[in-house]
Amino acid sequence: MSLLGKLFGGAGKGGKTPSPQEAIQRLRDTEEMLTKKQEFLEKKIEQELLTAKKNGTKNKRAALQALKRKKRYEKQLAQIDGTLSTIEFQREALENANTNTEVLKNMGFAAKAMKAAHENMDIDKVDELMQDITEQQEQAQEISDAISKPVGFGEEFDEDELMAELEELEQEELDRNLLEIGDSENVPLPSVPSTSLPSRPGMSKLEVAQRDLDAES
Repeated sequence: MSLLGKLFGGAGKGGKTPSPQEAIQRLRDTEEMLTKKQEFLEKKIEQELLTAKKNGTKNKRAALQALKRKKRYEKQLAQIDGTLSTIEFQREALENANTNTEVLKNMGFAAKAMKAAHENMDIDKVDELMQDITEQQEQAQEISDAISKPVGFGEEFDEDELMAELEELEQEELDRNLLEIGDSENVPLPSVPSTSLPSRPGMSKLEVAQRDLDAES
């Protein structure tokens, strides 16, 4: 069994296939474990390096042993670095695949819903319905136009004829005014009264007779 199979406890024959979410979680757990292993090895390498420096030429055997252990730790650290890179790549690929799966699943769900919505729709019936709607709209417009026209005033008059009639009326009015002015100039003046003027109060008969004589002369 491969390393990844051991890590994830391979499904085997008749085993249950892990879901993408489960696999992603296990990969993250493995990354966390290997990161802690890295930190441990880095500390061991630092300790072995200090031991080698401390012994130096004074105790070559102890110094060499410390350097050998440091080399083994460094080799393990390099392996873990490579494994982490592989796991990180696989986890990202699995996350992308899981995302694509969810997207496709939702798109398929939407497609089924759309299909169900259109199941009882016939394109020919839709065209007929749209034609009916158009006809009804046109009829409604015709009705509105008919209602908006004045009722009982259907006659149409020639505007030129109306203007000519108006000018004729104005001319008749002008002629009538001129005739009235001419008639007013021929009116006779009132005649001088023939009767004598009444006498002033207190006049005697002699004074009245004298006034009449003066008037005749």
